[in-house]
Amino acid sequence: MQDAHPVSFALTLATISFLLTVIWGRPLINELKRRGIGKKIHIEEPGGHQVKTGTPTIGGILFLAPVFIITVLLNLANLLSGLEWGKAILRIFNFAEGSPLIGKSILFPLVVILAFGYLGVRDDLAGIYGKRNDGQGMIARVKASYQTLLATAIALGLYFVLDIHSVAIPGVAQKIDLGLLYIPIAVFIIVSFTNAVNLTDGLDGLAGSTSAIAFSAYGVIAYLQGQYPLMSFCFTMAGALFAFLWYNAYPAQLFMGDAGALALGAALAVVALMTGQWLLLPIVGIVFVAETLSVSLQVTYFKWTKRRTGQGKRIFKMAPLHYHFELLGWSETHVMFRFFIVSMLAGMLGVALALL
Repeated sequence: MQDAHPVSFALTLATISFLLTVIWGRPLINELKRRGIGKKIHIEEPGGHQVKTGTPTIGGILFLAPVFIITVLLNLANLLSGLEWGKAILRIFNFAEGSPLIGKSILFPLVVILAFGYLGVRDDLAGIYGKRNDGQGMIARVKASYQTLLATAIALGLYFVLDIHSVAIPGVAQKIDLGLLYIPIAVFIIVSFTNAVNLTDGLDGLAGSTSAIAFSAYGVIAYLQGQYPLMSFCFTMAGALFAFLWYNAYPAQLFMGDAGALALGAALAVVALMTGQWLLLPIVGIVFVAETLSVSLQVTYFKWTKRRTGQGKRIFKMAPLHYHFELLGWSETHVMFRFFIVSMLAGMLGVALALL
């Protein structure tokens, strides 16, 4: 049996994940409404956002579940290809047993989305049913501790299990081995992008669309490296995210919540680390970086000016950055589409640099 072309296979998976996600989207939304799992909007957010109160949240499971199921089934089919159902699944995609299009290494990012998705679900539920009853979710330091512990376990797995501990520099032929220094760097990247995507998730369609572009860009980079299982994972995720936008486009019928945002940030970071092209992550994920920097600058400048003058001042009208542009008079859809355009161009630039 002749194997399917890697790109054909990956795009087929993207289409399947899109269809599965769209199909079960409406039943999920109805169930979340029935259970009263709705978002509480912070009082400090722009006034127009208050009408979103009660919109079903924890929507990250909408796209995480199909990605998880598809990838697990394909790997099981490859592992158990001696059985009839395993052979049947392999025949659907026209590739043979032991195909390089699927592999055990891709189970690693699946563990990542499962772990961070679970943490996000806990955080979302704490924001709805927690004792504080303010929509804030878990206490920040507790949440940060869990993130750091998970990121450390992942970094150790990358180093000792997958034997990944190098960085690729655009224009340099050979990757540079970082040794044990790789572990704290990997922890920093995972935690940073987990929170960066979470900060970006403030407008309808924003985090989902920019994440889809970032995963698509790294899917191309993985293809260029011959990492076909990783490419398949990236495009499966992108397809599911585009389906999520079916329900999350303005006006959103469903929010991804921390269940989706934390898992997306961690998975994107791990994908970048697995390619070795993590120096390109701030470019590919430029919107996430800008959102995070806006918060850091806002807080730092406010504290500095308050210490010097007794009255804190702000650089932006509101942070994260998307709120600043809303308060400048941009509509929510204008902010989303313009950030999406920037993200698309940044993704193209990241792929171009990876080719050097």
